[in-house]
Amino acid sequence: MEYWYKIATPRDEIREGRSFNPDEFAIALEQVVAGTAPEDYRDPKQFFARTCFTRALREHAGMVLRRLSGETTNTAPVMTLITQFGGGKTHTLTTLYHLVTRGAEASAYCGVAELLKEARLNAVPEARVAVFVGNAWDPQSGRETPWIDIACQLAGDAGVEALGTTARTTPPGTQSIARVFKAANAPVLILFDEVLNFLNRHRDMAESFHAFIHNLTVATTETTHGAAVISLPRSQVEMTDWDMQWQNKISKVVRRVAKDLIANDETEISEVIRRRLFEDIGNERTRKNVAKAYADWCFERRAQLPPEWTAVDTAATEAKAKENLRSKFEACYPFHPATLSVFQRKWQALPQYQQTRGTLAMLAQWIACFYRDEFKTARKEPLITLGSAPLHDMGFRSTILGQLGESKLAVAIDADIVGEQAHARALDADTKGPLRDIHRRVGTVILFESSGGQTDKVAHLPELRFALGEPGVDTTSIDNAAIALENKSYFIRKVGSDGFKIGYQPTMKKVVNDRRASLDEETEIKPAIRKLVEDEFRRGASIPIVFFPRESPDIPDAPKLSLVVVEPDDEWTGSGSLREQIAEWTRQRGESSRLYPASLVWCIKKPGRELRDKVELMLAWKRVAREVADGTLGGDFDRTERTELQSKVKDAEEAAKDEVWGGYRFVVIADNQETDGLKIIDLGAGHSSSGGTICGRVISALKAEALLNESVGAGYIDRNWPPALKGSGAWPLASLRQSFLNGSLTRLLDPDATLRGKIVEFVANGDFGLASGKKDDGTYERVWFHEPVSTDEVVFESGVFLLTKAKAQALKSMQPESSPSLATSPGITPVPVPQTQPKPEPSPKVSTKTFIIAGKIPPETWNRFGTRILPKLRTGKDPQIEIDISVTVDGNLAKIFEAEIQQILKELELADKVHLK
Repeated sequence: MEYWYKIATPRDEIREGRSFNPDEFAIALEQVVAGTAPEDYRDPKQFFARTCFTRALREHAGMVLRRLSGETTNTAPVMTLITQFGGGKTHTLTTLYHLVTRGAEASAYCGVAELLKEARLNAVPEARVAVFVGNAWDPQSGRETPWIDIACQLAGDAGVEALGTTARTTPPGTQSIARVFKAANAPVLILFDEVLNFLNRHRDMAESFHAFIHNLTVATTETTHGAAVISLPRSQVEMTDWDMQWQNKISKVVRRVAKDLIANDETEISEVIRRRLFEDIGNERTRKNVAKAYADWCFERRAQLPPEWTAVDTAATEAKAKENLRSKFEACYPFHPATLSVFQRKWQALPQYQQTRGTLAMLAQWIACFYRDEFKTARKEPLITLGSAPLHDMGFRSTILGQLGESKLAVAIDADIVGEQAHARALDADTKGPLRDIHRRVGTVILFESSGGQTDKVAHLPELRFALGEPGVDTTSIDNAAIALENKSYFIRKVGSDGFKIGYQPTMKKVVNDRRASLDEETEIKPAIRKLVEDEFRRGASIPIVFFPRESPDIPDAPKLSLVVVEPDDEWTGSGSLREQIAEWTRQRGESSRLYPASLVWCIKKPGRELRDKVELMLAWKRVAREVADGTLGGDFDRTERTELQSKVKDAEEAAKDEVWGGYRFVVIADNQETDGLKIIDLGAGHSSSGGTICGRVISALKAEALLNESVGAGYIDRNWPPALKGSGAWPLASLRQSFLNGSLTRLLDPDATLRGKIVEFVANGDFGLASGKKDDGTYERVWFHEPVSTDEVVFESGVFLLTKAKAQALKSMQPESSPSLATSPGITPVPVPQTQPKPEPSPKVSTKTFIIAGKIPPETWNRFGTRILPKLRTGKDPQIEIDISVTVDGNLAKIFEAEIQQILKELELADKVHLK
């Protein structure tokens, strides 16, 4: 389908972008009479060319013309035009003025022939016309009062003379007015406009003018060839009590004999606007094609659109209903029906809204904006939709807000819809094709649909769908855009289940954003991020965790898998100083090399502000919740927002937790096969709602990569037996454990506990042997093989060895056999010797002796002391050991030394029994 601006041609003044003050679309009747009005209004031919004879205008004009022709059936001598400001009253008066002053000549003007035919008249009757415009009239010589002026216009000096000599001070009676009509010697038409303005400016003449209007209505009723038309505003905008009083007085007098005429027909507004704004609207075939495409789209989705557009009642078939909708689209072309109807459906209830001229001014400026920027910002669409309104243009925006009477909405429009940093603009960054600028367009429709004078100031989803829907766009896309925009906006609120509205009062999200901007970096944001990360990692942790180390000595060198959580500010990029630092800290602890580098599992955050943003929002929502709870806030928010506050706080907390899971996605471990000794694992996206713990997630990832095992088998140890130790067949347990902690062998969650339990099992099953106390001749003081062994014997020291099966068997075979029993000589049967029963000896008295081993032990014998003396002590009862160890270390290494000792005591579960001073 062709774009509307390639089919329809606006009038010159619109294309040229002239001023579009609503007053320029208002007719100044006194200027028309004086011949000083713009040519479009002054010249009858041009005036009627741009005039749409709506049903209301045809009825009004026809009734007056019939009255002037002498017909009294279905006519009235006095008629009042009652509309809102800008509702077409003066246009109706001007139409009557041009018709009657041109008489028979007027029949040739556009639309007049049809008017006469409908009024059943052969020609326009000629009459004498008097015009009184209250906002322009002032006393002057010869026309000191309104009635003298009117009499002069109708019959010249004869008319003034007919009023009598007291006319300058006293309003004329009905007979005097009748003499004026007679002096006119023709039908008379008196047109009154802006009466209330005159009364307000000339209050001293109010009572006499009221009497004149009263007498005029009586005199006009008594003539069959005269009529008076008086325009009265329906709206009471900016009326004082005095204005209201005289408005009511005039209305009561006039309505005794008058007929009220509503001088505006909402159903024909589209034709009025099209004729006033466009020179040409293109060929009929194009309009029909566009109308059919849109009507078909609507009927396919009629369950999701406002029923007033697509309803099929019992009296009409679906085809008839579709044809009615198609005709509405065609009648409104190049406008979308929603673009025009919103001003009748909602805006006309606004007290200050100038219905006809206000709408014309807005739409003219709307179209002119597109021509001014050569359609660079105009969306390529077949119809002018509400969403295309150029709110970015400050002039147009001022016009809109002036009609609404809500200048404070400018901030909301700028923040949420069209400003440089508007939320709609950010959401539209990636939209294209039929969905280009969909969020801005949705926001614009919300503004128009929720800003009228109706009680229910809400733009409902069906209205948004109808206003923005078109072939190629699904209603779901419009719904999603509305929800996304409301979720980000500061002034657009959700109302009910399917409604949205915009206002100048900020939403709670705006207050939250303000509170977020006031958060302190060092005292609020960073501590909250660190605490959140610690809480999430600690929850359900099954291995030790080290948080945010600042130096390598902060990380213990322990023989157990440990998780090291890096500072949130340090982000993993795969290279750079952070990778070099982790590589170094994995190898070194201070100045010393680590014994157990493979026990460290680093967890590092991905690059980006997501975690920070989520935490800031969480803190801001919590602060707002506190302020609402203590009464500092709350008065500016509706009940729905206050009710949803706690759920918003909870959602913000969950979002922050989810970001910890999703942010800390990189795991780094020691790997001797990598160039720099580090292996990287990407955990991928994660969510706290998925169950489990972050610690468990890391462990699962290591297991999935075959980098961590719960246990170890005999075959694995046998296959990985160090070649250098195959000859001796003995592997020191200290070296064995070290292999599981330096990256040589697979990782174990708790190497000490796992290996201790498995070695006991291996020895009992005969898979390996265990030996301790190595002698100079290569043998051992104690060897276990194919027999139970206590876990206490499995000590990870250099003097305790795991033996291969062959080595254990060989060592066992070298041990002396037990002494053989005496053999008897063959053939000799031993004769049993009777035994005398010995007397039972008295039981020896049980006695105990306590040994105390005391003294200084040189360092070179500490291991042997532990492997030889301590097991021996277990054969006694109640062994007790108290230690008193002192050592002197370099002052620079004191903290590191203390931390290592404390860590070892914790691993031995002695931290509460042995104290370091």
